[in-house]
Amino acid sequence: MDLRTRYLGLELPHPLVAGASPMADSLDTARRLEDAGAAAIVLRSLFEEQLNGEQIATARAYEAGEGYLAEAGTMFPEPPQFALGPYEYLERIRRLKAALSVPVIASLNGTSRGGWLTYAELMQQAGADALELNVYGLATRGDESSEMIERRTLAMVAAVKSMVRIPLAVKLSPFYTSLAYFAQRLDEAGADGLVLFNRFYQPEIDPEALTVERTLHLSHPSELLLRLRWLAILSGEVDASLACTGGVHDGVDAVKAVMSGAHAVQVVSCLLRHGPGRLTTLLAEFSAWLDEHGYESVEQMRGSMNLARCPDPAAYERANYMQILHGWPSGV
Repeated sequence: MDLRTRYLGLELPHPLVAGASPMADSLDTARRLEDAGAAAIVLRSLFEEQLNGEQIATARAYEAGEGYLAEAGTMFPEPPQFALGPYEYLERIRRLKAALSVPVIASLNGTSRGGWLTYAELMQQAGADALELNVYGLATRGDESSEMIERRTLAMVAAVKSMVRIPLAVKLSPFYTSLAYFAQRLDEAGADGLVLFNRFYQPEIDPEALTVERTLHLSHPSELLLRLRWLAILSGEVDASLACTGGVHDGVDAVKAVMSGAHAVQVVSCLLRHGPGRLTTLLAEFSAWLDEHGYESVEQMRGSMNLARCPDPAAYERANYMQILHGWPSGV
């Protein structure tokens, strides 16, 4: 059975990747992920707000120390709310690359073009094999059009591509006016991969305390359905690699993602819930399913159920919507 896949130009032994999470913060846990079979490991993000804050703190440290200590320029206060500061993050990349044999994919998270993007080059210098640019953001301004948002993201991609030689994946939300069109524009701008989708963590309201509470819920298999739809639509339409993230909890979920067109399948929530060893089980389930159904390779299966190749392409479009609603029994 040939499980090999090619993602972001990287040759991987199979599609299952440990997605962005705190697990890679620990060298021991990262080794456990590799031992369990992770084809690659994605680090959690450095954030635009964090990096901009660090630059401001650095400038203030220089100003405060000017005329007093020559070493003042080495004092870089780190915001306490972030688990890893920028310099710790770069050192983490170096240590992971020294300890692991699997590709290490760094991550930047932000929504605007600016000096913080220069960390892409530092991540490359630290040894990252690829970079994931997570453009997580909510369009809350009434004076900002969808075109303005997309144009800004395209400028970010162009800026990063001009700085680095390593592959760049763009991690998207599903909330674009025309996701298929925007995906093609990202493809044309040089994005080497698209990751579908980042998850929006919805705030909760405490009506008694009149506060907005932060909540975190791990993904559920039902979330995979949205990913499958868009993987199937984009597969064959863009040259960029496609990765699925969100809702993959067993080997059959991974099979569905690959059938829809995914080159890589990122797994996070089920590993946080069950531990790194769960990857071994997922890979065994994935491989067994292919073997039982007569597939000789992942490449043979990939995209077999995308919009262009599946037996019922209308199921991805309005026909599915109409048939489900009209199929519900009346009087219930």
